[in-house]
Amino acid sequence: MTDYKNRFSNKYLFFLIMPLIVETLLTVSVGMADTMMVAHAGEASISGVSVINQIQNLMVFLLAAFGTGGSVIASQLIGKGDQKEANRSAKQLLIISLLSALLITVVSLLIKREMVAFIFGNLEESVFEAAIAYFSPILISLPFLALQLSANALFRSMGKSTVTMTISFMVNIINIILNGIFLFVFEMGAFGVGLASMISRVFGGVVMLILIADKRLKVHIEDPFKLEWDFSQIKKILSIAIPAALENSFFQLGKLLVATTIAALGTASIAANAVVDSVFQLNVIPGNAINMAVITIIGQCIGSGDIKGAKYYAKKVMAICYVMLISISLLLIIFLKPIISLYALGAAASLLAYQVLFHKTLQTALVWTPSFVLPNILRAAGDVKYTMVTTTISMFVFRVILSRIFAINLGMGLMGVYWAWFIDWYCRVILLLIRYLSGKWLEKKMV
Repeated sequence: MTDYKNRFSNKYLFFLIMPLIVETLLTVSVGMADTMMVAHAGEASISGVSVINQIQNLMVFLLAAFGTGGSVIASQLIGKGDQKEANRSAKQLLIISLLSALLITVVSLLIKREMVAFIFGNLEESVFEAAIAYFSPILISLPFLALQLSANALFRSMGKSTVTMTISFMVNIINIILNGIFLFVFEMGAFGVGLASMISRVFGGVVMLILIADKRLKVHIEDPFKLEWDFSQIKKILSIAIPAALENSFFQLGKLLVATTIAALGTASIAANAVVDSVFQLNVIPGNAINMAVITIIGQCIGSGDIKGAKYYAKKVMAICYVMLISISLLLIIFLKPIISLYALGAAASLLAYQVLFHKTLQTALVWTPSFVLPNILRAAGDVKYTMVTTTISMFVFRVILSRIFAINLGMGLMGVYWAWFIDWYCRVILLLIRYLSGKWLEKKMV
């Protein structure tokens, strides 16, 4: 065994990836429980929460993009062995993500009614008021969420994913308990749901700030309440964060456009698609966890100049992801009918959901790994512009346009939407493999 193969032991990879899987599973499970609890507050409340969550997702993706940029830089600096610069980079990440969140909060609070009315048009008055009631505490929580996301990214760059898992567990438990109290005891409706999220995020942000300020850590925030600017580090972080934010925003826009096509297919297709989305989140839990781990692994290899290690662990991580996704996909296919029956769909929607999920689960086992893990490998090396351009073009040309042609023009219905989806995946894989095999991604080192 050569040195580069010993950089990360199997034990290290296990204790990096498994907590992230648990954390992701927890988030998905709590999200499903959250939705079920809100449903008891009435249709207006759940509709209002759903409306705001579409706006909130864009804001969270923006803040998460800062974390991606910060973790890439921190990981590469850790690999380089430059702890002083890693600490400076960590502080700049905290500053720009917090200030961005504060700006979003203040502006959005001032125009929240106009924003909701502009984006969603003429909502029923009860839904609109529920949305606004939920929106206010959610907006106030964003700076604390920014703190947690930034600190999470830094802990993962050090390989300390157990910390983020533990705090995420505590935050989600607090959220669930407060949801129950505010909804069922005080009957506060949508505002209570938002208040529960705000309190849990305040807790998460404050605790993570305290933890990341610990000077015993390899990467930590020194004097967190002292404002210090380092524009060279900010430029590096933003060079990763801005393309990542744009890519996420375009991805969400593409999903929204595809949703309009599905909406035109009728109630059975809409219901079936909701079940497909729900089950699919379970299918890719290991993949999403590995995507977070990739930043740490590849970033440290690139930072230290270990090109052989970067190539080796890129292949190893994708192999691990393939094994996990194939295993879960096989289990889902075996138990697909009983799982779908839990959703109490009508006969037409159940059959449609089964057909789509069967094909999507199969395609997930085959191509999800290179389609989604490979771009994160390139991002960890600093090759963000290529991934942004290729994935965005593939999304709009194949998924958005072809879904309309297949589903509506060719009469393939919901299955047509997903065949367009699969073509998008395969095209992404081809474009990303070309870049990977060219080796140009190894020339984008940021530190």
